[in-house]
This record gives sequence, C-alpha cells and structure tokens, in this order.
Amino acid sequence: MAKTKTVYVCSNCGADSPKWLGKCPNCGEWNTYVEEVVAKETPAMRRFPSSGIGGKEASRPTLLRDITAEKEERLDLQDAELNRVLGGGLVKGSLVLIGGEPGIGKSTLVLQTVLKLSDRKVLYVSGEESSRQLKMRAERLAKKNGIPVEDIDSLFILCETNLEQILAQAANVRPDVMIIDSIQTIATELAESSPGSITQVRECSAALLKFAKESGTPVLLIGHINKEGSIAGPKVLEHIVDTVLQFEGDPHNMYRILRSIKNRFGSTAELGIYEMRQEGLREVSNPSELLLTQNHEGLSGVAIAAAIEGIRPFLIETQALVSSAVYGTPQRSAIGFDIRRMNMLLAVLEKRAGFKLAQKDVFLNIAGGLKVNDPAIDLSVLSAVLSSSLDITIEPGICMAGEVGLSGEIRPVNRIEQRILEAEKLGFTRILIPHNNLKGFDTSRCQIQIVQARKVEEAFRQLFG
Repeated sequence: MAKTKTVYVCSNCGADSPKWLGKCPNCGEWNTYVEEVVAKETPAMRRFPSSGIGGKEASRPTLLRDITAEKEERLDLQDAELNRVLGGGLVKGSLVLIGGEPGIGKSTLVLQTVLKLSDRKVLYVSGEESSRQLKMRAERLAKKNGIPVEDIDSLFILCETNLEQILAQAANVRPDVMIIDSIQTIATELAESSPGSITQVRECSAALLKFAKESGTPVLLIGHINKEGSIAGPKVLEHIVDTVLQFEGDPHNMYRILRSIKNRFGSTAELGIYEMRQEGLREVSNPSELLLTQNHEGLSGVAIAAAIEGIRPFLIETQALVSSAVYGTPQRSAIGFDIRRMNMLLAVLEKRAGFKLAQKDVFLNIAGGLKVNDPAIDLSVLSAVLSSSLDITIEPGICMAGEVGLSGEIRPVNRIEQRILEAEKLGFTRILIPHNNLKGFDTSRCQIQIVQARKVEEAFRQLFG
C-alpha cells in the first residue's frame, strides 16, 4: 500500500515545499501555502519508472523521419466564432480549457454549442447543476434554434463528481465529445485532498488528458478564475491542456469576448465576439456595426477608431468628457482603456499641442464595454478629448488610426490595410492615418479618402480646421 505524505502547496502558482512558508519564493505572494496530502510512490515505481507496469508497454524512441504527420481531423461545432478561435474546429483527442469569471456565460456557451451537434454523441458531465436545472436551461436555449428538446437523442447528461465513475461511464457511452463542468468540482480517489485543491485539479486534468489522447475524444473543461485572474487558482491547468480559451466581458454589459491564450493547433491571435441575450449567446459576425452608435452626429467628444483585436479589425467609438474641476484635484477616469496611457496622452496634448487641461476633469469611455489594448486608438483618444474640451463636433464619416509618441509624432501601426478596408466597408468617407504607413499597399482600389499626418498638430488641423 502506498504511503502518504504531507506537502505544502502554493495556491497561487502551484509550487510545493516540505514545510510551511509565509512567502512563496516562486511567485512572491504571502500566506498562500496550504497543506495537501499526496500519495507517495512505491519502491517498485522508483526502481522501474518506465517498465510498463500495469499492462502497458513502455514507449520507445522513434526517428523523426519515420513519424507520419497527418492533418488534424477537426470537428465542426456549428459556431463560426468558436470555430475561428479554435483554429477551424475542435481537434480530436484535444483537451480544451474554457475559463472565465462565474456567471459570465461559459456553461451557456458550451451547452448551446453541443445542442447543435445533433449528429455527434455528447457526454455532458455536470458537477455544479442537477439534471433538472440542465434540462430547463437546455429547453430555453433549444427554443432559440427551433429544436424541441424531445428530438435531441445524442446528448447524455451525467451529474457526477467522482473521476473514476466519470471515466467508467465515458467508456460505456463512448462519446464523440465530452464536457466537464467544472473541473474544480471533480475529485479522484487517488488524492485525499478536497475537490478544487491544487492536487485534485492537477490529477484530474492529467487523467482526462490521458483519456482524451488514448480514446481520441475531445474534452472541454470549464474552469473558473480567481480574483487574481488565474484559471483554477494556479497555472498548472494551462500547462496540461492543449488549448486555453478565456471568456471575458462585463457581466452588466451585453458583449462577451472569447480569446485564445494558448493553442497548440492554431493561432492565438483570433477572438470571437458574442452578444448575451435572454435566449442565449448570439454570434456577432460584424462587431463594428454594433459597437458604433448611429446617432452621434452633432455631439462633441466622440471619435471613431479603427482598431485591431488579434487579427480582426473593427471600428469602435471613443467617448470623452472634459469639464471644469469642481474640487481642487482634477479627476482622471478611463473605462476600457489604460488610465496610465491616458495620462501620458494628456501630457502630450498639453506639451506638444498647447492645450491646457491641468484644471480639467477628463473622463474616457470605450463604447460597448470593451477593453482595448491596441495603441492605434491613441489618436482617437486625443481627438475625442480635444473635441469635448473645445465643444466642437468631429465631422461624420471620419475615422482614424495612429499611435502617438511622447514627442507628439504619429507613429505607424500594423495591419493598416485591414483597418482601411473595414472603414470603407462601413461607409466612412475619410480615414486619418500616420505618414508613410502605406508601403506596399495599392490605394487606387480604395474609394475612401486617405489622409496622412506626421504630428498631432497636423491631425488636429485636418479634424477641426
């Protein structure tokens, strides 16, 4: 019988120690070490680590030239946004982790996706909800697609938290896709710690990875994130799985973004956009039309930016409000944009363009509840702030893209062709871009007027005269 020992594991990064430590030497966090009971390996396992004990033959090294490489077989999930983020579909035998805050819509996304797979056998394992709760949610989601729940004969529901029972039922059902909701509720008998602990999460994920690779069944894991933003506490899950998808967004806003953080079978530059409705999540194929307010004509403090998220271009509305400071210290607030970068841009506006905002309150908002990290929206931020400060409306039909440096120059941005074509597709008549940012791009086929500027002063003259 295997002996047991006690180790202390950091709940933030997963580092272990034979004794308790106040500060983790690996991640630097305080009071994160918790006691875990783990099984100790037997002397036979130490003497014969790869002898094939348990009936399996030990693997042997193979020459690279002798390995046959075939294109991965992918499963179409009937969801254009999810297929795009995964790189074209779900790869057979892959382990995919979908992480996000509680209540963001992870279970809704997965359940409404598997309801469309009528020709595939799906095993949905739930450790958080009962079968009655899942039936009620499935009826609400299936009603949107016009599919009666009584006609769905390929979706199996299993409410279980024991890993050994789950794998036994999966061997009987032999599903084409298996869902685990969520990985924090699953526990194995090989570890004596409680469900959700680092040891349980690591052991269960490793066992599910082995099941996926040996059976060729793709497994989707749903994982919550903690207050620091890490999936399932430590980063151990992200190292085990093949693909990590982050489902993010403001729970009080209707838009959700699905990002690819890690993908062994595709690009990590893709993202999918959804709209949360009462009947479920709706795919947003053209986010620019939803993120732009159509009735902002005549309003100051609004500028349109041609942004890029991943490799996907879309136009967003940048809103700014500048008012006199009521109290002694001016307020600076930004929603969806880095507050430190906004302060830097305000300093550039005062130093290089001569507009004094030291005694002004400045509020900035990215419409739609999005968080944008693209530096190309710097020019639209400055334009919106200046428009609100002067109370002058930016002419309709103008959008812009450009990174602003500390000396006031407008620096070139990447993928300028995609930004121009997206603005032209949405009916914009003029786009303001950095100087010398059109190398190798044929502008003769574009109907939109392209205006180039070297410095912020030139851009402001084009916008405000």
